[in-house]
Amino acid sequence: MSLEIERKFLVKGDFRPHARSHSRIVQGYLCADGGRTVRVRLNGEVGFITIKGPSFDGGLSRYEFEKEITTDEALALLKLCLPGAIDKTRWLVPCGEHTFEVDEFRGDNEGLIMAEIELSTPDEHFEHPDWLGEEVTGDRRYYNASLTQTPYGKWK
Repeated sequence: MSLEIERKFLVKGDFRPHARSHSRIVQGYLCADGGRTVRVRLNGEVGFITIKGPSFDGGLSRYEFEKEITTDEALALLKLCLPGAIDKTRWLVPCGEHTFEVDEFRGDNEGLIMAEIELSTPDEHFEHPDWLGEEVTGDRRYYNASLTQTPYGKWK
């Protein structure tokens, strides 16, 4: 198990000219309770099952275990997930020494675009490109598991 340290931001400008690749991601949750999640993801043709613990450090850090599974296993497990799957395009956008993962949501979360950056330490310095908007690290509304229950398109 490893410690995941990441910060999340809304996207306010055009990041696409800087992206080096993108893929479609469909994911669902077998469990999303008390900040603990068990997620099934299909990223292109590669499946994953991920277990995450509750957040700490104001939502900046959490323990994570991830294992690659076959496409068939992921498709079968997605059928068992709670209602409200996430459908998004993930863009990989290099910036300085880091790569932002920019998620452009589809379906009930259409219109939401978020960028995440994984860090080695909570106070690690990173470049802030001009398309990076407001930080939403720790705001549970923006957690993917929360977006399955209260999609962005239904926010008032």
